[in-house]
Amino acid sequence: MPSFRRFLLIILLAQCASAATPKTARRAPSSSAKPPNLILITIDTTRADRMGFLGSKRGLTPNLDALAQQSVIFTRAYAQVPLTTPSHAALLTGTYPQFNHVEDLGMPLRKDLPYLPDLLHQHGYHTAAFIGATILDPKGTAPGFDRGFDFYDADFHDTQPGEDRYHSVERRAGDVADRALHWLSQHPQGPFFIWLHFFDPHDPYDPPPPFKERYAAAPYDGEIAYADSVIGSFMEALRQRGLFQNSVITIAADHGEAFGEHGEERHGMFLYDETVHVPLLLKLPAQKFAGRRVDPRVGLVDIAPSLLQAAGFAAPATMQAHSLFPLVEAAPPAPDEKEKVPDRAIYSESSYAHRIFGASELRSWRAGKYLYVQAPKRELYDSSLDPEAVKNLAASAKAVADTLDTQLSDFKRKTSSARTENAKLDPAQAEKLRALGYMASASSTAKSGAKAAIDPKDKADAANRYHRALAKMEEGDYDQAIADLRDLVTREPDTPGAYFDLGSALVHEGKYEEALPFLRTATAKFPDDASPHYELGLALGDLGQLDEALKEMQAAVVCQPSSANLHFLVASLRMRMEQMPEAMKEYKKTLELDPNHFEANLTYGRLLFLQGHPDAALAKLIRAVKLKPESPEAHMALADVYDELGQTVKAGRERAAFERLLNPGNRQ
Repeated sequence: MPSFRRFLLIILLAQCASAATPKTARRAPSSSAKPPNLILITIDTTRADRMGFLGSKRGLTPNLDALAQQSVIFTRAYAQVPLTTPSHAALLTGTYPQFNHVEDLGMPLRKDLPYLPDLLHQHGYHTAAFIGATILDPKGTAPGFDRGFDFYDADFHDTQPGEDRYHSVERRAGDVADRALHWLSQHPQGPFFIWLHFFDPHDPYDPPPPFKERYAAAPYDGEIAYADSVIGSFMEALRQRGLFQNSVITIAADHGEAFGEHGEERHGMFLYDETVHVPLLLKLPAQKFAGRRVDPRVGLVDIAPSLLQAAGFAAPATMQAHSLFPLVEAAPPAPDEKEKVPDRAIYSESSYAHRIFGASELRSWRAGKYLYVQAPKRELYDSSLDPEAVKNLAASAKAVADTLDTQLSDFKRKTSSARTENAKLDPAQAEKLRALGYMASASSTAKSGAKAAIDPKDKADAANRYHRALAKMEEGDYDQAIADLRDLVTREPDTPGAYFDLGSALVHEGKYEEALPFLRTATAKFPDDASPHYELGLALGDLGQLDEALKEMQAAVVCQPSSANLHFLVASLRMRMEQMPEAMKEYKKTLELDPNHFEANLTYGRLLFLQGHPDAALAKLIRAVKLKPESPEAHMALADVYDELGQTVKAGRERAAFERLLNPGNRQ
């Protein structure tokens, strides 16, 4: 028996060795007279098992199924992180999260990372991105993602009263596609790379008509069917413009979605197939290799080096992933030879539960026929016999689990880079994530030395209840959200972010005194996070406790010194306390950090004017009007400065703009 066990381990190691071997040099294909256009479409939150070309019988994807007949189909493609921003970071950089350190939502993409759009732009490609939600807005929760793009369409904003989410924090796939087609009608001659991001299948599930009615009992499926219809229309528009034939078209999901399997609702925490197995199609020029199915495992991380190769360029050495083309170009094995084809090992991870609960991070390793999950309660599944990962073999097959654990740890060590700093969300970023239904506000981990031993599996129910409470907040049902969050912090006192969200919900409802103890608890549990200090400072300010409010807002600035908004709020508090020299200093700092901060330009300009410095005020107020021409207050403030400077014609023009905006019905 011992000899037989050693034999099995040798076979297993041979199956998995390809993941640990050094990357071989890639040969770029010979350049053609006309480089191909590159079109990348990522569909958010889309399960592989909803695709007809991957075996679904639901009939949701007729257009993707038709495209698959002209494409290479990767039957086993996996995300590296089941969250939008870090998954796209791996896809576009060809690097793993432990290297690029975009491991969670809102983390910045460093300038020294290889980045597909930037590399293509350097090689003469025109580049544009059309984004479906604020989650990938470089001015908010995806800093650095616009590098290398000639045009990055992500002009999102906080939802205003009476405004729906599709005109503020999200836009429908049809809107995204229309914007891309408009750009294509005007782009200069030469090859282009465009990226379209469809957010629709992400919750809340709310497909437009007629999909809303047709899939009333399954709105998630309706979102996928709607996105599929938009893709069909977009492909037809490409054909009509003569752009389909010579284009490389890549379609992938960034991650999937869970519906209670393994206890998780939605996505982010776990690394099972429902959230990590994703659809992936690659349509090549002239439909080369049309209909070919590639069964060996691949990762989304492999897309960047593949598209560089398709364009005729070698991937830089800093890209850690492998091109897909060796797998595409290999002759398909005979049915009885499939098991002998070398398979890639695939690494995935999630730190979402670590951020929410201070629990352990999770890492997975798909190698040979196994799925291994590295966790306090480790897991091992035989995917060939147990594709739904129900029977945990970690205890009964300890030697196999030990081997895979060693492989995973070695791979992570070899592919990691030193973290230069711990990135933190500022309150504005955190608020945008909460608007999209993501739990907690903090990017830093709660203060606790023992919690890393908590297995995220033990927090699945709490996470689900937390998510439902945030969904109620998004729907505007604050009474129910507050009740749910009160219950959560009572039952799960080690859910630090819930204290913050409960306090924030109470502040939203004007219950400032009730909010204070929860927000103070949040600041104690997240001492290095700006958001709890910020929210507590707002509550104290509303209660008129200005000294205490200033202390909390200053603490937020210490946590996030690069946040222009926080400096602006400190300046505003200083003004309320009639500390004018200190307020002036903070306004100047705000504008140093963000010269286009509308409120700072307007308020600082007014303050300079009132202090007898109209010349200094002029530049600030001119910029305020340019930044927000629909603001009556900005026009009136500028009119006052022009009057003081004797520029009566300009003053009259600004005053007329003020009257027109204040009384739109009086326009002539």
